[in-house]
Amino acid sequence: MKSDVKDLGLNKQGRDRVEWAYRDMPVLETINASMSKSKPLKNINVAACLHVTTETANLLITLKNAGANVACCASNPLSTQDDVAAHLVKDHGIATFAIKGINNRGYYKHIVDSLTIQPNITMDDGCDLVGLVHKSHKKYLNNIIGGTEETTTGVIRLNSMSANGVLNYPIVAVNNAFTKHLFDNRYGTGQSVMDSIMRATNRLVAGKNFVVCGYGWCGKGLAMRAHGLGANVIVTEIDPTKALEARMDGFRVMSGNDAFKIADFICSVTGNINVIDKHHFKLMKDGAIVSNAGHFNVEINIDALKKMSSKKRSIRTDIEEYTLGKKKVYILSDGRLVNLSAAEGHPSSVMDMSFANQALCAEYVVKNHKKLENKVYDVPTRIDEKVAQIKLKSMGITIDKLTKEQDLYLNSWESGT
Repeated sequence: MKSDVKDLGLNKQGRDRVEWAYRDMPVLETINASMSKSKPLKNINVAACLHVTTETANLLITLKNAGANVACCASNPLSTQDDVAAHLVKDHGIATFAIKGINNRGYYKHIVDSLTIQPNITMDDGCDLVGLVHKSHKKYLNNIIGGTEETTTGVIRLNSMSANGVLNYPIVAVNNAFTKHLFDNRYGTGQSVMDSIMRATNRLVAGKNFVVCGYGWCGKGLAMRAHGLGANVIVTEIDPTKALEARMDGFRVMSGNDAFKIADFICSVTGNINVIDKHHFKLMKDGAIVSNAGHFNVEINIDALKKMSSKKRSIRTDIEEYTLGKKKVYILSDGRLVNLSAAEGHPSSVMDMSFANQALCAEYVVKNHKKLENKVYDVPTRIDEKVAQIKLKSMGITIDKLTKEQDLYLNSWESGT
């Protein structure tokens, strides 16, 4: 298969960075060693629509070593690391369709290009590939036996497809694994988003009002890390239980209308549309810095902001300045996924567990697809626990086991007080 990357000459740089990431991915390394021998994905064609990063490269290399034929494309127009894409093509022969900064038309063309591998398994991060197959490229459905989904936004879309009876093959929601969302979504998002905001702005966080829109696992991680840097964290929510949780975690909770008036930084992590809308921009103070860490660039209503503004200019890499009357509002990374657009995404250590789940779930689909229905499945508990066990072992940590007496007690209804 042909590929479409920015510059194959970047492969050496990409190779070094992929190797560096791999040094902090012991779970995937263990699985790679095992799968390289057993070849559980032999002759399986995999189309992967994922962020093309150093960590993703190590997953794709593992899949190839497991016997798969792999094609990949980016799951966001701004998340591709061009040197990594070059490395995948030149050093591993993995068909790659990804260029950072590509326009929307080119982005979707790349997804279509990846499908020419005639996939048996799809790997998605946001459900763009699965959605395209079901809407306009149904000819590929005959060969597909199953798939996996990496992120919350994609799982939401897949659940909708399943509920409406239009999902044509089983999907394992890797995002729902405990070893994924408790670590990747929380610790990974928290660290990588703060890293990206500080890289892009070079502004001090301590003492500033930092608004986190949404208190799911990603929002929790972001609030925790912003607080750790000395910010005054304010959470906005629509869910009363999550709002109460945020308050009892020690954060102020307000409506968006109240919070945006005093915000120095605003970051949306909800997965929903127009969370930061036209009327919110009117409320913001001069110099407010606005970003998005949800999967798609729909959380900030940038079209409305453009219409409201008298002037727009690029003031720094990854920062657009909008003039609204006498004040200025700053948007990071054009409202796209800021931690992958303005930085390098999640640390390798947490992606290690996420991508270990991906590899093991691909094997699970191959072995069990004939028994699976066309719906969304959680990651099997045994896979989740296996990933946790390997991670603990790599960290030199041992834990206790139940005694026979304790096991009997927990599984008995006859024991009382």
